[in-house]
Amino acid sequence: MADLSIWQDQKAREAFIAKAKEVFERIKGELEGQESAAIVAIEPESGDYFVGRTLGQADRAAFEKYPDQWVYFVRLDNPEAAIPLPTW
Repeated sequence: MADLSIWQDQKAREAFIAKAKEVFERIKGELEGQESAAIVAIEPESGDYFVGRTLGQADRAAFEKYPDQWVYFVRLDNPEAAIPLPTW
């Protein structure tokens, strides 16, 4: 089961999100040319990221490497539409 402290502890969640946003800013250039409504799943500790046309596709790709671990999902066309969730 994913570590729930990220969801339960506001400081831990904010730190997780801040790190994920740093990764997103760093990789944005690499993501040019992707479908604008694509979803990116970011694992902030490693900097690994996975792109899918849907949340489910991005999750499946992330789950293969990081089963039941928190990742940050963000829409390419609207980076404010983002949420940390455990892979499922």
